[in-house]
Amino acid sequence: MQQMYDLHPDAKIGKDVTIGNFSTIYEDVVIGDGTWIGPNVTIFPGARIGKNCKIFPGAVIAAVPQDLKFNGEYTTVEIGDNNTIRECCTISRGTSASGKTVIGNNNLLMAYVHVAHDCVVGNNCVFANNATLAGHIIVGDYVVLGGMTACLQFVHIGSHVITAGGSLVNKDIPPFVRAANYPISFAGINDVGLQRRGFPMEKINTIKEIYRILFQKSLTVSNAVEVIKEQYGHTDEAKQVLGFIGSANTGLMKGYTNARR
Repeated sequence: MQQMYDLHPDAKIGKDVTIGNFSTIYEDVVIGDGTWIGPNVTIFPGARIGKNCKIFPGAVIAAVPQDLKFNGEYTTVEIGDNNTIRECCTISRGTSASGKTVIGNNNLLMAYVHVAHDCVVGNNCVFANNATLAGHIIVGDYVVLGGMTACLQFVHIGSHVITAGGSLVNKDIPPFVRAANYPISFAGINDVGLQRRGFPMEKINTIKEIYRILFQKSLTVSNAVEVIKEQYGHTDEAKQVLGFIGSANTGLMKGYTNARR
């Protein structure tokens, strides 16, 4: 079959890579072994794509960032192995702030997901349709963003978090929780997700008690931190939660609320 795609001779393509019709791959692109590039995909300079990825039609990888401060500096997008990037996803290059946008391994980005400049996404995440990350966001491992979740620049989202569809994330979300409502608020523990990932009930119950102290006992964050340290500070779960709180970038989300949009 005649090749009907545009592949720059300076692109580095691994073994057993498939490139669909009408796709364009520019110079300074690296694509790992076994990756499938569907038709009508555009991969700009600076893309680093790992092994066994699947990139569906209409996706645009490594376009220059949508940032007025960007001044043409050399930056990259680094995408790991075994990622599925569905139709019309857009993943922007970094800026001088960090030099790169990073996506780990084994992630599923559903249709129309946008990952902006300088974001760092962990492993085993699922971003449902139209989920959007603004710039400089850090996302942990095993995070599920519901459809049409919109995340403000610079927020941090801890590992094992799940957000309700249509959430507006304007504050940091600590690990292990469900987040919903507006403003974004604590909606319980992601116990179903934790059980699926093999967390024993003892650890899940410890996480529940940590967040009961943090979000449901009417304590200030600083007071809650002291109580958590005293009662659960020896556990790995508390260390992860307290470490996240200590590095919170935009302030923590609200505790439980009955508010509805």
